[in-house]
Amino acid sequence: MNIQSDKLKTLDLENITAEEIGEDHVATSAQTPLRDDAFEKTDAEKIEIIQEHFGEIMKTLGLDLEDDSLKGTPYRVAKMYVKEIFEGLNPKNKPVARQFSNSYEYNGMLIEKNIQVTSFCEHHFLPFIGKAHVAYIPAGKKVIGLSKINRIVDYYSRRPQVQERLTLQIADELQAALETEDVAVFIDSKHLCVSTRGIKDHSSTTITAEYRGAFKNEDTQQKFIDYIKTNTQID
Repeated sequence: MNIQSDKLKTLDLENITAEEIGEDHVATSAQTPLRDDAFEKTDAEKIEIIQEHFGEIMKTLGLDLEDDSLKGTPYRVAKMYVKEIFEGLNPKNKPVARQFSNSYEYNGMLIEKNIQVTSFCEHHFLPFIGKAHVAYIPAGKKVIGLSKINRIVDYYSRRPQVQERLTLQIADELQAALETEDVAVFIDSKHLCVSTRGIKDHSSTTITAEYRGAFKNEDTQQKFIDYIKTNTQID
């Protein structure tokens, strides 16, 4: 959860320590907090640096990097970080949501549900895994390919995240790509930082939702919820 706004006002966020934050999670922006020089290094340079530092972490834990099972782990982790699970940090990997003509002039609700979400909590670098349900109402004569919706969700998932920010970033991108205010994003996920450490709750999930434009209307919102609750099994 995020620190409540009244508590935030009492904190000096520039000088606060991790110990002072404790288990509270400070969310400062809907934008991923990136350094100004985030993309000055090449992927190869980043992999080399992460490999070295992760090797030191393993040594500090007492692991023997000369063992055949472990000697390749620092490189594998570094490559995984840069090329796979955090590739959404780099804007060059952003999917291009090309528009198509809405030749059928469909102006009803379009829903893409059960989109796989695999992201990493930025507070503990542990995964959270679940499903996203996304809807929009075409504003005019343009739509985007269905697979691009999945790719948008995947792109913003592939970075250190908080679920609230992920929900907002997907909504922002859909509005921009579709040129419509009428979008909805609903995410239900299980956080391994909750189930594997701290409280070690294995049953709870976290839900976030963002409703914009026509989806702020209670009837439209309820229709969206009813649709995503529909059980459709295709063998």
